[in-house]
Amino acid sequence: MDLSLEEKTFLLKTARNSISSFFTKKSIPEPDYEKHPVYKSHAGAFVTLTEFGALRGCIGYIISDQPLFGTVCEAAVQASQSDPRFQPVRQSEIKNLSIEISILTEPFSLNSYEEIEIGKHGLILEEKGRRGLLLPQVPIEHKMNREQYLDAICQKTGFQPGYWKTKQLKLNAFTATVFSEEELVEK
Repeated sequence: MDLSLEEKTFLLKTARNSISSFFTKKSIPEPDYEKHPVYKSHAGAFVTLTEFGALRGCIGYIISDQPLFGTVCEAAVQASQSDPRFQPVRQSEIKNLSIEISILTEPFSLNSYEEIEIGKHGLILEEKGRRGLLLPQVPIEHKMNREQYLDAICQKTGFQPGYWKTKQLKLNAFTATVFSEEELVEK
């Protein structure tokens, strides 16, 4: 998805304001849909929260029936309050959070593991009633090669590393437009 700097900045502020509004109950300002129709588009989105460089929450939607604006608002609150790996974010922690947003393309099937492009493809594994997802930036951040990335998606889905070697898994991939507060501050 092609977003301007202004649109990225607005979505990041929207995510932060959504987390704050969970505590204050203040409403979030609606965007100017005429000027920025991208906010009305339907796309999956994930919001990743870090605190002092450590993951603090990450939740999102592969596909959303809401406009992008609503999806980002909801994902931000869910990442701050409902990621089962972490305690809910307290209001006093909001100032320490860094926010990253990933806007996803629709998933598509992969026919072989060789099609996976590190840093370009996020992965979704659905197997035996379980589902796991890794964003495309994960293997870059953790310096993974393709085999390690496949091990990681297996582990995320609740299988042993190397499970992918036992059979050709049904993997879907997606690409994402990824931007963060840190990235925009540096520009």
